[in-house]
Amino acid sequence: MARSPRIRSEDQVRIISGKDRGKTGRVLRVDPKKDKVFVEGMNIQKRHAQPRTQQQQRQAQEGGGVIEREGPIHISNVQLIDPKSGDPTRVGITREGGKRVRVARRNGNQID
Repeated sequence: MARSPRIRSEDQVRIISGKDRGKTGRVLRVDPKKDKVFVEGMNIQKRHAQPRTQQQQRQAQEGGGVIEREGPIHISNVQLIDPKSGDPTRVGITREGGKRVRVARRNGNQID
């Protein structure tokens, strides 16, 4: 059984490895089975798409061409940014009142 990821969607993260190292962005979605995150504006991949049929084009307003979108980044290559201090930090889990709470390891602040 896989652990639940400590980084969730809508979190601010800093990329610590790869071609976008040092940049920060917002997590769009998380794939816990593959340990991947999709960060807004990071790891941009280009895909070439054929034009759709005319009926589908009228409905979707999409033609062919080069489509740019965010690619997956392994969860170990991003680090959560502490919302209070703005510094990158590791994430710990503590229990308070029977609930799991994420905590910044750097200074002990609660994240959510």
